[in-house]
Amino acid sequence: MKIAFHGAARTVTGSKHLLTLKNGKKILLDCGMFQGMGKDTDMLNRGKTTHLSFSGDVGRYRDVILKSPETFPQADYIIMESTYGNSLHEDIHSTIDSFLEWVERTCVQKKGKLIIPAFSLGRTQEVLYAFNQLSLENRLPKLDYFLDSPLSTSITEVVKKYPQYFNKTIQKVLQSDDDPFQFEGLRYIESVDESKLLNYRNEPCVIISASGMAEAGRVKHHISNNVENSRNAILMTGYCEPASLGARLLKGAKEVSIFGVQHEVNAEVGQIKSMSAHGDYEDLSQWLSCQDKQQVRKLFLVHGEYDVQQDFKRWLVKRGFPDVEIPEQHYEVGLG
Repeated sequence: MKIAFHGAARTVTGSKHLLTLKNGKKILLDCGMFQGMGKDTDMLNRGKTTHLSFSGDVGRYRDVILKSPETFPQADYIIMESTYGNSLHEDIHSTIDSFLEWVERTCVQKKGKLIIPAFSLGRTQEVLYAFNQLSLENRLPKLDYFLDSPLSTSITEVVKKYPQYFNKTIQKVLQSDDDPFQFEGLRYIESVDESKLLNYRNEPCVIISASGMAEAGRVKHHISNNVENSRNAILMTGYCEPASLGARLLKGAKEVSIFGVQHEVNAEVGQIKSMSAHGDYEDLSQWLSCQDKQQVRKLFLVHGEYDVQQDFKRWLVKRGFPDVEIPEQHYEVGLG
């Protein structure tokens, strides 16, 4: 039997792995990434049973909204993501205090605008939940807060419909707050005209908008219109591809080109590093901890930068996994 590494997978309801048994029975295992996430784990029969497990995107064991990843059956072969295979995230529980510091410094003290690029699925809901927590604790400054992304708005409405995928912490919140993504002062922006009006606001406010790397979407317009004012701030909340606008800002660029126009970067630029939906190497190791290492014949590392994969491979080998491989795209391997 051969497998090829192409990166495609099916999607199922919930943050799930889809486990298909040889008798046709299907089992869903939670991967703790985000609602709507699904990857395949198959038990294949070619004269004998071979167990092949595909991690998909492994979430975090201390996520503020979703349940932790579940254990999975013993595998002969594992295809595993390695995005953060050589790093540790900051404490996720410090996130709301970090947001509060940025809002107070930018909007309260400097009377400026705080622009927060956020991925529509997962990250936006985490940002809204953080602000909601501050509101419930009576610590959120009385300001205008805008979610300016039709896709983010639509996804947030979908997420609200499936509270059964939330973890125990947010389940407790739901007992006293039926909408953990809504708080006083928050307004959802839909139309282009409403979005454009935000450019002419002189009052301090917070604008949450996609895309998360600031390469597209309405947030790119907001950065274009606010990056030259030193009262304002741009707060990144996730990974930025090296060539993206978000990455250029984080690297300290003095000028950036947006829509073909050069802009001086006078706004403060920062990043909250605790919000990644991908697990760090401790999470990835915990996900593997249900396996008997000596029964895993080969472990393939995918979905990661090559230098990170090399570090993670060395780490896994030291901890007893006998054969770890980093396949190239379209690489084929026979499974005995």
